[in-house]
Amino acid sequence: MTSAGMSTAAASIKEGIIATGIDPTSWAYAEDYTGEDEVVTGARASAEDSGISSIGPGAASALSMLAAAAGAKAVVEIGTGTGVSGLALLRGMRSDGTLTTVDLDAENQRLARKTFLDAGIPSNRFRLIAGSALDVVTRLTDGHYDLVFCDADKREYTAYLHEALRLLRPGGVVAFDNALLRGRVADPSHRDPDTTAVRDLIRAIRDNDDLTSALLPTSNGLLAAVKRA
Repeated sequence: MTSAGMSTAAASIKEGIIATGIDPTSWAYAEDYTGEDEVVTGARASAEDSGISSIGPGAASALSMLAAAAGAKAVVEIGTGTGVSGLALLRGMRSDGTLTTVDLDAENQRLARKTFLDAGIPSNRFRLIAGSALDVVTRLTDGHYDLVFCDADKREYTAYLHEALRLLRPGGVVAFDNALLRGRVADPSHRDPDTTAVRDLIRAIRDNDDLTSALLPTSNGLLAAVKRA
């Protein structure tokens, strides 16, 4: 629950952040389906205090499911934030899996480390790298990873996709948060750089014959794709 006693989904409804065509009550029910513990709500509060937008609860649940479905042992996250999405990934991954998470802001990563440890995640299951995403991921091993999750600079999303396809094993999953941008992506009147970049990403994934994809209207939109064998 939020500090005002309202669930994250209910707060989103109040703000009008609902995908067109989805009944608001059903959307809120789906968003709050798995619930969140005090560690996650604490991480969300830290993110809000730092001016960071965290992945929504429905998308976080989907990330956990994708990590579990992929049997993920090695995962890359671009955009650490305060650890909300990273914890969702870790909770879905294999118990011997390792999350590599990258963020420009070292303070974000300090908060994320606290989130992971507070949740009982051993420190050997994650490594936090402070730096530019494109500088860091280009040094990671080809075909070694089971899942790549991206939630950082929207204008670099297509570049992240290029790197993700290199990093992923056949059958691996790539996912992008904020794929609907609070209704802006679907509205052609919005032509700002972030919205245009997300549209370019959606087209690139949809038109790639090596990917099987879905655009999920959960939270603020989660675009996910599987790299064909």
